[in-house]
Amino acid sequence: MFTGIVEEVGRVVEVSETGLGIRASVVMEDIGVSDSINVNGACLTVTRIEGDAFWVDTVPETRRRTNLGGLSAGSPVNLERPLRADGRFGGHVVQGHVDGTGSVLSITPEGNSHLFEFQAPDGVMRCIVEKGFIAVDGVSLTVVNCTNHTFVVAIIPYTLEHTLFASLKVGDAVNLEADIMAKYVLKGSELTAHE
Repeated sequence: MFTGIVEEVGRVVEVSETGLGIRASVVMEDIGVSDSINVNGACLTVTRIEGDAFWVDTVPETRRRTNLGGLSAGSPVNLERPLRADGRFGGHVVQGHVDGTGSVLSITPEGNSHLFEFQAPDGVMRCIVEKGFIAVDGVSLTVVNCTNHTFVVAIIPYTLEHTLFASLKVGDAVNLEADIMAKYVLKGSELTAHE
């Protein structure tokens, strides 16, 4: 389990048909082979470590459902280690189970923040509510507002500087994970409606 508080932005050093190599520093302090790591919001397993880099496998389902298949050497990625039992819970429950990809529709400066508007698949939008949680490329965020097909988040300067948000452009694909509680509530209401 993760919290959506990105620890660092790593860099892809190798891309293959079956995985990625990623250079990092902060997360390298205590990860080992077989550990989970959140890469752009996707929970992956560390399969190899060499120096200041680690490798993860990406299966076809991961490449279909996420933006990881579009990465190349040099691409930046958000990284977070799993929450420790004795750690602080700073974001929201992020499983690293990406529900789908969305795209950046607009980026608008507002005061000391930037408003990012995203288009998202209907299945994800059904779980998004104003002031609810959403994970975008693994970053825990609060929804400012939403329509049937879009949602907006406000990005503070710290998040802009310490995550992939600094490099996002209109049209870029992002990984989306809806709040797990919203998914269970939606599923429960659908089951009740069919009884």
